[in-house]
Amino acid sequence: MEKNTLLAVVLSMVVIFGFYAIMGILHPPPEPVPVAPTAPEAPVAPVLAPPVVAPAAPLAPAVLEPLVQYEADEPQFVEPAYHEYVTIETELIRVVLSNAGANIISWQLNEHFDRGPDRERVPVEMIFSGDEQGRAFTLGFGGIDAQPVTSLFHVNRISNYSVEFYRYFFLPAGGHFRLTKRYDFLPNEYMFELNITMDGGHTIDGFNFGGHAYTLSFGPQIGPRFDRLDGRREFRNYVAFAGGRRRVVGLNSLIDDRPTWVAISGRYFSLFAIPLFIHNTMMFTDRHEPGLPSASRLHIMRDASAVSRISDVYRFYLGPKNLQSLVIYNTGANALGITNLQLTEEAATRGILAPLERVLSWLLTSFYGWIPNYGVAIILLTFLVKIVFFPLTRKSSEGMLKMQALAPKIKELQEKHKGNPQKLNAEMAAFYKSQNYNPISGCLPMLLQLPIFIAMFNLFNSHFELRNAVFIPGWIYDLSSAEYIWEFPEGVSIPLLGWTALRILPFIYVASQLLYGKVTQNPAQQVNPHMKMMLYLMPIVFFFVLYEMPSGLLVYWIFSNLLTLVQQVLINKFLVKKNAASPAVAAAAAPEAAREAAPVIAPKAGPKIAPKGGGAGGKKKKK
Repeated sequence: MEKNTLLAVVLSMVVIFGFYAIMGILHPPPEPVPVAPTAPEAPVAPVLAPPVVAPAAPLAPAVLEPLVQYEADEPQFVEPAYHEYVTIETELIRVVLSNAGANIISWQLNEHFDRGPDRERVPVEMIFSGDEQGRAFTLGFGGIDAQPVTSLFHVNRISNYSVEFYRYFFLPAGGHFRLTKRYDFLPNEYMFELNITMDGGHTIDGFNFGGHAYTLSFGPQIGPRFDRLDGRREFRNYVAFAGGRRRVVGLNSLIDDRPTWVAISGRYFSLFAIPLFIHNTMMFTDRHEPGLPSASRLHIMRDASAVSRISDVYRFYLGPKNLQSLVIYNTGANALGITNLQLTEEAATRGILAPLERVLSWLLTSFYGWIPNYGVAIILLTFLVKIVFFPLTRKSSEGMLKMQALAPKIKELQEKHKGNPQKLNAEMAAFYKSQNYNPISGCLPMLLQLPIFIAMFNLFNSHFELRNAVFIPGWIYDLSSAEYIWEFPEGVSIPLLGWTALRILPFIYVASQLLYGKVTQNPAQQVNPHMKMMLYLMPIVFFFVLYEMPSGLLVYWIFSNLLTLVQQVLINKFLVKKNAASPAVAAAAAPEAAREAAPVIAPKAGPKIAPKGGGAGGKKKKK
């Protein structure tokens, strides 16, 4: 029995511990790279006001500039004299564009926030740049290696939500064309349209720069800011959706099957690119950027064209990766009338536990609707899980106490068949069957709750609403990440472990787990030194495993231990009385040896009565 119980406990612990160990192996944390401070943002125009015009700043010449010259004697070809910034703000976003290259240099989310150095709320910046100012949606003439155009463009503010940049270019062999980049933003949308037009009129026959007309690139990285990509707290997936199927693609792999959309996807935010034409190929790269811990770029290469005018339309989504924001592009409830785009495929939960995770997410959101605190909602969800599993917990407790009652008989069998394990196993099996007892019944509830734990882990790592959800102000201010009471100075960490802060919840977890194990331990754990060691060793191991885990997961586990502890004490009191009154259990608990050694008490002798008639069995009367 001790071996079977030990094996069951070890296997259950190995499953849980192995889950985290494998994640650590598959997603080892990269070496941290110091992040340089972002260059100060240039002055921007007030909302809905004309663009601010500032003195021109010196810019590095574009790589094609020596080959593409303006003719100063024609007014329409005059070089723009000023470096301008254009700000467009909607209910959801605040975007800053620059006429240097006609790029987006800032994309802030008005309804989503990060924590600043002093835990203050700051808007999420979706364009994560390094040492230089970020430039997203750059354009270069040619393929993926084409240098982006950084020349000044003329600015035409069309409306409160639309702006157009244009500039003329001349080719060395003669002829010229006008490049126009028009951005159209939408109220209450994270999606916008970008129209790129190259118009050569009658001066050129087509656009072919090394096999491509141009390459449109997003980079150097999507926000918000992070210290490292560890595969859990922050990650990047590169995804393509084609033929109704989502697939993860590798870096530097050419995507030439004309997907419906491609995406750079993080833990909570994503960039989706939806080209509305088929003459393109795509690629994701991660070329190093000074001052960035990691770079994630998307390149869309437009095929060469033999016509003198091309006009390509793109749609881009840059915002939160949650179902509420993405589902409108399936249902048509959006300003563009888009239906069945299936962006929700990137936000959907996956794996065999996905249905369970969706149920837990719905329950958590429902509890939050009653009490608007996700920490309290987690505690209520924990309480509900304990109620659902109460029959199993009670059955486990009954089995544990029954095991305690049967322990003397089991020990007797072990002593009797010490040198014959086959006979011992047969006798034990027969004894368990006679007592209607299953030796693994005590471990079954723990094994059945393991899927709940794994689904909870996935939920706390992906449930968007938990991001920046405050449980206890001043301490647990983000249930989706690890809490701390003291963050070590910059550059200081615990050797080998890499911990950068002092956290309290892991210590509370260890205390609750030890107390829980002490109260719920079975007789085999009390007697067997190996199992007793596991009782104290496993919480210590999990202390290191859980130290960097989301605080929501630890809140769930701690309160699960405490509720189970109270539950166990009440069940034990009830079952002890019940078993004490059970003759069957009491009889099974009595050692066989004691019964054999008990003295046989003969009945008191009474008067001898001879059978009538002096039967054969009787004695004849003496005369």
